[in-house]
Amino acid sequence: MSKKVFYIYNSATDTYDRVYPSWKTRLWVFTRHLLVGIGIGALLFFIVYYWIDFPREKVLKQQNEQLQTEFNILSKRLDHSLAVMKDIAERDNNLYRVMMQADRITDVQRHAGLERETSYEQLKSLPDAELIKTVSNKMKMLDRQIYVQIKSFDTLKVIASQQKDRLMHIPSIQPVSSLKLRQMASGFGYRTDPVYGTGRMHEGVDFACDRGTPIYATGDAVVAEAKWHSGYGNLIVLNHGYNYTTRYAHLTDILVTAGQRVKRGDKIGTVGNTGKSTGPHLHYEVRYKGAPVNPANYFFNDLTPEQYIEMIKHAENAGHVMD
Repeated sequence: MSKKVFYIYNSATDTYDRVYPSWKTRLWVFTRHLLVGIGIGALLFFIVYYWIDFPREKVLKQQNEQLQTEFNILSKRLDHSLAVMKDIAERDNNLYRVMMQADRITDVQRHAGLERETSYEQLKSLPDAELIKTVSNKMKMLDRQIYVQIKSFDTLKVIASQQKDRLMHIPSIQPVSSLKLRQMASGFGYRTDPVYGTGRMHEGVDFACDRGTPIYATGDAVVAEAKWHSGYGNLIVLNHGYNYTTRYAHLTDILVTAGQRVKRGDKIGTVGNTGKSTGPHLHYEVRYKGAPVNPANYFFNDLTPEQYIEMIKHAENAGHVMD
């Protein structure tokens, strides 16, 4: 291609003189053409990128939307699983470990190690980095809680195997047969005294039965007392060990003696109306570390769930204290 030649008219000589552009002029022309080309190219790229979807890009967008949906579903499922684990942890602390007299597992122990910030530098370049980080944290928390709970159940299994003797001693049945029980006259809690008419704490439960109804030891124990005791009338106190004692009051007959060993289900006396009593009944107490506790919580060995619920209702609604 021939090089372009430029001329300019010279009026003084009435001729055309050849023009030789300077290097600055040549540089400016080159730069101007380059910038115009870059601008046109950028405009075309913008139009193609944002307005025209190629088949491969359409597939990638669909896959990305599907992944986002799946991450959101996974996040919700993890929330549900964490809620289930929280309920299991509460049962572990407030039921299983209470029964086994094991120390509670604190929240710090359950979440140990999770407080350290995990590095997510490799995720920061991803468009959904925050969502991925959230789901990953939930999975780590769930993994940790499952691990702690498995270890807890392993520990409770060992405790249970080691404490078979303890389980035999803890009070866990009704002291009178349900077949002989007319009604539960009063449960554990504040009641009106039948003699003095004042409010007072009723430290046991009253079973209204016919005189002579058999009374049974509610757990393996040693007889601590078997004698007359003021307002209790004829009284038997059993020492079950493991900080538990039980009391059986207002008896007609005492069939055991102090120091005697008894097994759960052994007949130890009969229902009566001795001491401060307004009718034949058994006043039954469970004490843990010397303090009275609700005996209704210790009938779990010989009642079905339905019978237990019915018994609790009677105990809560019965207000007629017989002693």
